Amino acid sequence: MSGQFRPIFVPMFLHSKQLAMVKPKTHITMKQPELGKKISEWRKAKGLTQEELVEKCNLNVRTIQRIEAGEVTPRSYTIKAIMEALGIEMEIESDVVFKKTEINVPLLIYLAVGGFLVYFFASFFEISYEYELVAGEKSIAPISLFLIKVLTYGGYLLFMFGWVKMLDFFPNRLLKIGLYIMIGANFVFLGLDALALLTNSIDLTEYYPVKVSAFGLMYAILGMGFIVYKKSWSNMALIVGVLTVISGVLIFSAIGAVLGLIPFTLAELAQVGLMIYLITKIGGKSSPDSSSLVSEF
Repeated sequence: MSGQFRPIFVPMFLHSKQLAMVKPKTHITMKQPELGKKISEWRKAKGLTQEELVEKCNLNVRTIQRIEAGEVTPRSYTIKAIMEALGIEMEIESDVVFKKTEINVPLLIYLAVGGFLVYFFASFFEISYEYELVAGEKSIAPISLFLIKVLTYGGYLLFMFGWVKMLDFFPNRLLKIGLYIMIGANFVFLGLDALALLTNSIDLTEYYPVKVSAFGLMYAILGMGFIVYKKSWSNMALIVGVLTVISGVLIFSAIGAVLGLIPFTLAELAQVGLMIYLITKIGGKSSPDSSSLVSEF
Protein backbone atom coordinates (compact mmCIF):
# COMPACT_ATOMS: atom_id res chain seq x y z
CA MET A 1 0.00 0.00 0.00
CA SER A 2 0.91 3.65 0.04
CA GLY A 3 2.76 3.37 3.36
CA GLN A 4 5.87 2.10 1.65
CA PHE A 5 6.14 5.38 -0.29
CA ARG A 6 5.84 7.61 2.73
CA PRO A 7 8.96 8.27 4.83
CA ILE A 8 8.26 9.82 8.22
CA PHE A 9 10.38 10.86 11.17
CA VAL A 10 9.36 9.57 14.59
CA PRO A 11 11.07 9.67 17.98
CA MET A 12 12.67 6.96 20.03
CA PHE A 13 10.99 7.31 23.37
CA LEU A 14 12.76 6.66 26.67
CA HIS A 15 11.45 6.45 30.21
CA SER A 16 11.84 9.41 32.50
CA LYS A 17 14.66 7.75 34.48
CA GLN A 18 16.84 7.90 31.35
CA LEU A 19 16.50 11.63 30.81
CA ALA A 20 19.90 12.52 32.23
CA MET A 21 21.74 10.02 30.05
CA VAL A 22 20.72 11.33 26.64
CA LYS A 23 20.98 14.51 24.64
CA PRO A 24 18.12 17.04 24.83
CA LYS A 25 16.72 16.23 21.36
CA THR A 26 17.28 13.32 19.03
CA HIS A 27 15.86 12.66 15.58
CA ILE A 28 15.21 9.05 14.68
CA THR A 29 14.06 8.21 11.14
CA MET A 30 11.49 5.44 10.86
CA LYS A 31 9.41 4.32 7.86
CA GLN A 32 6.50 1.99 7.45
CA PRO A 33 6.21 -0.87 8.20
CA GLU A 34 8.72 -0.29 11.03
CA LEU A 35 6.56 2.46 12.52
CA GLY A 36 3.52 0.19 12.66
CA LYS A 37 5.52 -2.62 14.22
CA LYS A 38 6.84 -0.25 16.89
CA ILE A 39 3.36 1.01 17.73
CA SER A 40 2.18 -2.59 17.98
CA GLU A 41 5.08 -3.38 20.36
CA TRP A 42 4.28 -0.37 22.56
CA ARG A 43 0.59 -1.31 22.66
CA LYS A 44 1.31 -4.91 23.63
CA ALA A 45 3.84 -3.77 26.23
CA LYS A 46 1.00 -1.80 27.84
CA GLY A 47 -1.19 -4.90 27.74
CA LEU A 48 -3.76 -3.26 25.49
CA THR A 49 -5.79 -4.79 22.70
CA GLN A 50 -6.43 -2.81 19.51
CA GLU A 51 -10.03 -2.25 20.64
CA GLU A 52 -8.87 -0.88 24.02
CA LEU A 53 -6.37 1.43 22.32
CA VAL A 54 -8.95 2.95 19.96
CA GLU A 55 -11.20 3.72 22.91
CA LYS A 56 -8.37 5.73 24.46
CA CYS A 57 -7.34 7.68 21.33
CA ASN A 58 -10.77 8.09 19.66
CA LEU A 59 -9.81 6.30 16.43
CA ASN A 60 -11.46 3.34 14.73
CA VAL A 61 -10.15 -0.20 14.84
CA ARG A 62 -9.57 -0.34 11.07
CA THR A 63 -7.24 2.68 11.27
CA ILE A 64 -5.13 1.06 14.00
CA GLN A 65 -5.05 -2.22 12.10
CA ARG A 66 -3.83 -0.53 8.90
CA ILE A 67 -1.19 1.52 10.78
CA GLU A 68 0.19 -1.51 12.64
CA ALA A 69 0.15 -3.56 9.42
CA GLY A 70 2.22 -0.86 7.69
CA GLU A 71 -0.43 -0.22 5.07
CA VAL A 72 -0.61 3.52 5.74
CA THR A 73 1.52 6.15 7.43
CA PRO A 74 -0.49 8.17 9.95
CA ARG A 75 -0.38 11.94 10.11
CA SER A 76 1.39 13.57 13.03
CA TYR A 77 -1.80 14.32 14.98
CA THR A 78 -2.81 10.65 14.72
CA ILE A 79 0.60 9.56 16.02
CA LYS A 80 0.31 12.08 18.86
CA ALA A 81 -3.12 10.70 19.82
CA ILE A 82 -1.78 7.15 19.84
CA MET A 83 1.29 8.12 21.88
CA GLU A 84 -0.82 9.95 24.44
CA ALA A 85 -3.12 6.96 24.72
CA LEU A 86 -0.09 4.73 25.31
CA GLY A 87 1.25 7.11 27.94
CA ILE A 88 4.37 7.98 25.95
CA GLU A 89 5.52 11.57 26.31
CA MET A 90 6.41 13.34 23.10
CA GLU A 91 6.44 16.76 21.57
CA ILE A 92 5.79 17.53 17.90
CA GLU A 93 8.14 20.21 16.66
CA SER A 94 6.28 20.68 13.36
CA ASP A 95 3.33 18.98 11.78
CA VAL A 96 3.84 16.45 9.00
CA VAL A 97 3.16 18.13 5.67
CA PHE A 98 1.73 15.83 3.03
CA LYS A 99 2.30 16.50 -0.64
CA LYS A 100 1.25 14.80 -3.83
CA THR A 101 3.67 12.32 -5.31
CA GLU A 102 3.92 11.21 -8.89
CA ILE A 103 3.19 7.50 -8.77
CA ASN A 104 3.03 6.09 -12.27
CA VAL A 105 0.11 3.82 -13.03
CA PRO A 106 1.51 0.64 -14.66
CA LEU A 107 0.90 0.44 -18.40
CA LEU A 108 -0.66 -3.00 -17.95
CA ILE A 109 -3.59 -1.48 -16.05
CA TYR A 110 -4.30 1.01 -18.85
CA LEU A 111 -4.05 -1.83 -21.36
CA ALA A 112 -6.48 -3.81 -19.20
CA VAL A 113 -9.12 -1.11 -19.67
CA GLY A 114 -8.58 -1.32 -23.44
CA GLY A 115 -8.68 -5.11 -23.25
CA PHE A 116 -12.02 -4.89 -21.48
CA LEU A 117 -13.49 -2.84 -24.34
CA VAL A 118 -12.28 -5.41 -26.90
CA TYR A 119 -13.68 -8.26 -24.81
CA PHE A 120 -16.97 -6.51 -24.04
CA PHE A 121 -17.95 -5.82 -27.65
CA ALA A 122 -16.50 -9.04 -29.11
CA SER A 123 -18.40 -11.11 -26.54
CA PHE A 124 -21.76 -10.04 -27.98
CA PHE A 125 -20.85 -11.64 -31.31
CA GLU A 126 -19.28 -14.66 -29.62
CA ILE A 127 -22.32 -15.43 -27.46
CA SER A 128 -24.84 -15.04 -30.29
CA TYR A 129 -22.87 -17.07 -32.83
CA GLU A 130 -21.98 -19.76 -30.29
CA TYR A 131 -25.62 -20.08 -29.28
CA GLU A 132 -26.61 -20.51 -32.93
CA LEU A 133 -23.96 -23.19 -33.38
CA VAL A 134 -25.14 -25.07 -30.30
CA ALA A 135 -28.75 -24.81 -31.57
CA GLY A 136 -27.72 -26.42 -34.86
CA GLU A 137 -27.63 -23.25 -36.94
CA LYS A 138 -24.45 -22.36 -38.84
CA SER A 139 -24.59 -18.73 -39.89
CA ILE A 140 -20.82 -18.42 -39.36
CA ALA A 141 -17.88 -20.71 -40.14
CA PRO A 142 -16.28 -22.38 -37.08
CA ILE A 143 -12.88 -20.80 -37.88
CA SER A 144 -14.47 -17.33 -37.91
CA LEU A 145 -16.12 -17.99 -34.56
CA PHE A 146 -12.80 -19.16 -33.15
CA LEU A 147 -11.09 -15.93 -34.26
CA ILE A 148 -13.80 -13.96 -32.49
CA LYS A 149 -13.17 -16.09 -29.42
CA VAL A 150 -9.45 -15.24 -29.58
CA LEU A 151 -10.38 -11.55 -29.37
CA THR A 152 -12.84 -12.21 -26.54
CA TYR A 153 -10.53 -14.38 -24.47
CA GLY A 154 -7.52 -12.15 -25.17
CA GLY A 155 -9.32 -9.01 -24.05
CA TYR A 156 -10.73 -10.68 -20.95
CA LEU A 157 -7.39 -12.18 -19.92
CA LEU A 158 -5.75 -8.76 -20.31
CA PHE A 159 -8.49 -7.33 -18.09
CA MET A 160 -7.87 -10.02 -15.47
CA PHE A 161 -4.09 -9.47 -15.52
CA GLY A 162 -4.76 -5.76 -15.08
CA TRP A 163 -6.67 -6.52 -11.90
CA VAL A 164 -3.81 -8.71 -10.67
CA LYS A 165 -1.46 -5.75 -11.17
CA MET A 166 -3.93 -3.45 -9.42
CA LEU A 167 -3.64 -5.64 -6.32
CA ASP A 168 -0.01 -4.49 -5.98
CA PHE A 169 -1.53 -1.19 -4.81
CA PHE A 170 -4.68 -2.49 -3.13
CA PRO A 171 -3.96 -5.98 -1.73
CA ASN A 172 -6.88 -8.42 -1.64
CA ARG A 173 -6.01 -12.08 -1.15
CA LEU A 174 -9.43 -13.52 -1.95
CA LEU A 175 -9.74 -11.50 -5.14
CA LYS A 176 -6.25 -12.56 -6.21
CA ILE A 177 -7.20 -16.21 -5.77
CA GLY A 178 -10.36 -15.66 -7.81
CA LEU A 179 -8.43 -13.87 -10.54
CA TYR A 180 -5.84 -16.62 -10.91
CA ILE A 181 -8.57 -19.27 -11.00
CA MET A 182 -10.39 -17.31 -13.70
CA ILE A 183 -7.20 -16.75 -15.70
CA GLY A 184 -6.29 -20.44 -15.63
CA ALA A 185 -9.82 -21.49 -16.52
CA ASN A 186 -9.96 -19.15 -19.52
CA PHE A 187 -6.79 -20.65 -20.97
CA VAL A 188 -8.40 -24.09 -20.56
CA PHE A 189 -11.67 -22.87 -22.14
CA LEU A 190 -9.82 -21.41 -25.11
CA GLY A 191 -8.02 -24.71 -25.70
CA LEU A 192 -11.24 -26.70 -25.48
CA ASP A 193 -13.01 -24.26 -27.80
CA ALA A 194 -10.21 -24.74 -30.33
CA LEU A 195 -10.66 -28.51 -30.17
CA ALA A 196 -14.44 -28.20 -30.52
CA LEU A 197 -14.41 -25.73 -33.41
CA LEU A 198 -11.28 -26.68 -35.37
CA THR A 199 -10.97 -30.43 -34.92
CA ASN A 200 -14.46 -31.64 -33.96
CA SER A 201 -12.82 -33.88 -31.36
CA ILE A 202 -15.17 -32.40 -28.75
CA ASP A 203 -18.91 -32.09 -29.18
CA LEU A 204 -19.68 -28.41 -28.62
CA THR A 205 -23.31 -29.10 -27.68
CA GLU A 206 -22.17 -31.33 -24.79
CA TYR A 207 -19.23 -29.19 -23.72
CA TYR A 208 -20.99 -25.82 -23.81
CA PRO A 209 -23.29 -26.26 -20.74
CA VAL A 210 -20.35 -27.50 -18.67
CA LYS A 211 -18.26 -24.49 -19.66
CA VAL A 212 -21.05 -22.04 -18.84
CA SER A 213 -21.70 -23.58 -15.42
CA ALA A 214 -17.99 -23.66 -14.55
CA PHE A 215 -17.61 -20.04 -15.58
CA GLY A 216 -20.59 -19.03 -13.42
CA LEU A 217 -19.15 -20.73 -10.34
CA MET A 218 -15.77 -19.06 -10.74
CA TYR A 219 -17.40 -15.72 -11.46
CA ALA A 220 -19.26 -15.94 -8.14
CA ILE A 221 -15.94 -16.52 -6.34
CA LEU A 222 -14.56 -13.47 -8.12
CA GLY A 223 -17.51 -11.46 -6.85
CA MET A 224 -16.80 -12.41 -3.24
CA GLY A 225 -13.29 -11.04 -3.73
CA PHE A 226 -14.71 -7.67 -4.78
CA ILE A 227 -17.02 -7.62 -1.74
CA VAL A 228 -13.92 -7.78 0.49
CA TYR A 229 -13.07 -4.28 -0.80
CA LYS A 230 -16.15 -2.97 1.02
CA LYS A 231 -13.97 -2.09 4.01
CA SER A 232 -11.87 0.24 1.87
CA TRP A 233 -14.25 1.42 -0.87
CA SER A 234 -17.63 1.12 0.84
CA ASN A 235 -20.73 0.81 -1.35
CA MET A 236 -18.93 0.96 -4.71
CA ALA A 237 -17.08 -2.31 -4.12
CA LEU A 238 -20.14 -3.85 -2.47
CA ILE A 239 -22.29 -3.15 -5.54
CA VAL A 240 -19.63 -4.59 -7.87
CA GLY A 241 -19.27 -7.69 -5.71
CA VAL A 242 -22.99 -8.34 -5.27
CA LEU A 243 -23.71 -7.95 -9.00
CA THR A 244 -20.83 -10.30 -9.82
CA VAL A 245 -21.97 -12.93 -7.31
CA ILE A 246 -25.61 -12.78 -8.44
CA SER A 247 -24.72 -13.09 -12.13
CA GLY A 248 -22.29 -15.91 -11.36
CA VAL A 249 -24.92 -17.88 -9.46
CA LEU A 250 -27.51 -17.36 -12.22
CA ILE A 251 -25.05 -18.37 -14.96
CA PHE A 252 -24.04 -21.42 -12.92
CA SER A 253 -27.66 -22.61 -12.79
CA ALA A 254 -29.01 -23.87 -16.07
CA ILE A 255 -32.40 -22.24 -15.43
CA GLY A 256 -31.09 -18.73 -14.81
CA ALA A 257 -28.25 -18.68 -17.34
CA VAL A 258 -30.05 -16.44 -19.85
CA LEU A 259 -31.50 -14.21 -17.12
CA GLY A 260 -28.03 -13.90 -15.64
CA LEU A 261 -26.81 -11.98 -18.70
CA ILE A 262 -28.46 -8.81 -17.39
CA PRO A 263 -26.64 -8.58 -14.01
CA PHE A 264 -23.58 -10.04 -15.76
CA THR A 265 -23.40 -7.06 -18.14
CA LEU A 266 -23.93 -4.63 -15.26
CA ALA A 267 -21.25 -6.40 -13.21
CA GLU A 268 -18.75 -6.17 -16.06
CA LEU A 269 -19.36 -2.43 -16.47
CA ALA A 270 -19.12 -1.95 -12.69
CA GLN A 271 -15.80 -3.82 -12.58
CA VAL A 272 -14.17 -1.62 -15.20
CA GLY A 273 -15.69 1.42 -13.49
CA LEU A 274 -14.07 0.38 -10.22
CA MET A 275 -10.76 -0.16 -12.00
CA ILE A 276 -10.87 3.36 -13.47
CA TYR A 277 -11.74 4.74 -10.03
CA LEU A 278 -8.76 2.95 -8.46
CA ILE A 279 -6.49 4.29 -11.21
CA THR A 280 -7.34 7.79 -9.99
CA LYS A 281 -6.57 6.69 -6.43
CA ILE A 282 -3.11 5.46 -7.44
CA GLY A 283 -2.31 8.84 -8.96
CA GLY A 284 -3.61 10.65 -5.88
CA LYS A 285 -1.46 9.01 -3.24
CA SER A 286 0.39 11.30 -0.83
CA SER A 287 3.67 11.16 0.99
CA PRO A 288 4.97 13.28 3.87
CA ASP A 289 7.44 16.10 3.42
CA SER A 290 10.66 16.36 5.38
CA SER A 291 8.98 17.61 8.58
CA SER A 292 9.91 15.58 11.63
CA LEU A 293 8.50 14.41 14.90
CA VAL A 294 10.76 15.14 17.82
CA SER A 295 10.80 13.66 21.29
CA GLU A 296 11.79 15.82 24.20
CA PHE A 297 14.39 13.95 26.27
